[in-house]
Amino acid sequence: MVTAGKGVILAMGVFMLAGAQASGASAPVNERAMALWARSCALCHIDGNAGAPRVGQAEEWGPRLAQGRETLLKHTVEGLNSMPPLGYCMACEREDFLAMIDFMTANLAAAPAGDQP
Repeated sequence: MVTAGKGVILAMGVFMLAGAQASGASAPVNERAMALWARSCALCHIDGNAGAPRVGQAEEWGPRLAQGRETLLKHTVEGLNSMPPLGYCMACEREDFLAMIDFMTANLAAAPAGDQP
């Protein structure tokens, strides 16, 4: 289980990673989406809680990416298995969810970047 201190440290690391990605021009970082991600998605996607695929882990994202970006978005909005509808982000919009999916799958070989909805 993630403690408050550990969660804060991990979220800070994710923001640093996001900054590095932005400076490396690999994937644009949406600041609003990243702030929302840190308050919702990070709860499970940093440590893989409840079977959530961890950020940047190709072997965990592979089967999901194979289903396409629209399916990932649908599962995010509707919920699937242990993931609740909207992934605990009631303030998120479609564009926010897509930005978060792009962030978590950036630089993965099977990332759905060309599969635009």
